[in-house]
Amino acid sequence: MKRAIILTDGKPGHENQSKALAAGLGLEAVLLPCTYPCRVRKSLSLLCDRLGIRPDLTGTEAAARELAAQGAVCLIGAGSNTFYTLKRLRRRLGLPAIAILTPRGYALSGFDAILAPAFDRPPVRENVIPLPTNLTPARPDFYEAQTAAFLERYVPAKPRAVGIIIGGKNAIADVQAPWLRAQLEALFAATPECEHWVTTSRRTSPEAEAVIRDFPFDYRLLFSEDHFNPIPAFVTRCERLFVTAESTGMLSEAVAIGQSAVEVLDNLAPNAGKFRRFVDGLCAEGYAHRFDGSLGNAKRKVDLAPLFADLRSRLALN
Repeated sequence: MKRAIILTDGKPGHENQSKALAAGLGLEAVLLPCTYPCRVRKSLSLLCDRLGIRPDLTGTEAAARELAAQGAVCLIGAGSNTFYTLKRLRRRLGLPAIAILTPRGYALSGFDAILAPAFDRPPVRENVIPLPTNLTPARPDFYEAQTAAFLERYVPAKPRAVGIIIGGKNAIADVQAPWLRAQLEALFAATPECEHWVTTSRRTSPEAEAVIRDFPFDYRLLFSEDHFNPIPAFVTRCERLFVTAESTGMLSEAVAIGQSAVEVLDNLAPNAGKFRRFVDGLCAEGYAHRFDGSLGNAKRKVDLAPLFADLRSRLALN
């Protein structure tokens, strides 16, 4: 299999999107750490980009050359720590470079493609491709393996289940205990014939977890107690998924994989900006329904296969 060099800053959200893109392009992902040793060098990268000069500020060239010699066919990077080096290695190695997220502060030229969420309002350029969601892994073998691991832990007693994915506090949202209790009461009342499965994240507060313990979930996994990831099984096995609105990665996965109807538990602050635009866009296009005590039927799924096919052709990766 052909390979993609993924420049990674070590952040799971960035790395996972890069891996998802590589998989969508039919390429094996090879990770190459890419960070600045100090803030001065990162600041210097912005100046060097404006001047059009390309010193090796992250110390990645030697390793990248070795990977290129082993048959790598493109470069992928997400996040501000990777953008300068992507452009530099594109020039030095002659490989196409794909940036994920808008490279704010850097010239948009020098990338063969920039994949940016539409809710981030990316600039209109020939090489900028707006995305309706974050990139998520879509490999059937991954979901089959993860679902099998889930079923080794838990055997459903009923044929129908709903999954609840609870996030936590960030800059534009919180999961307050009274709000969560009201949401859970409403969704239990709306889905009495189903099993109820719940999982939380590292951001979920102890107060929110205490509320979750008060409800009769058939399957419950709290991040503070167990780091097993049941979400692939939720996505493939549940007829309906409830996801807190600040969890953009989880919402992206829910509207891209499986056949579940997606319900948004809207905990966004009034000034949520791009997060609000993201949720509003999903609901407007029929990918999700904002839960208000009643249930929607938002089963439409984001299909990025045409985009991946176009990228493979455009970058001569076929």
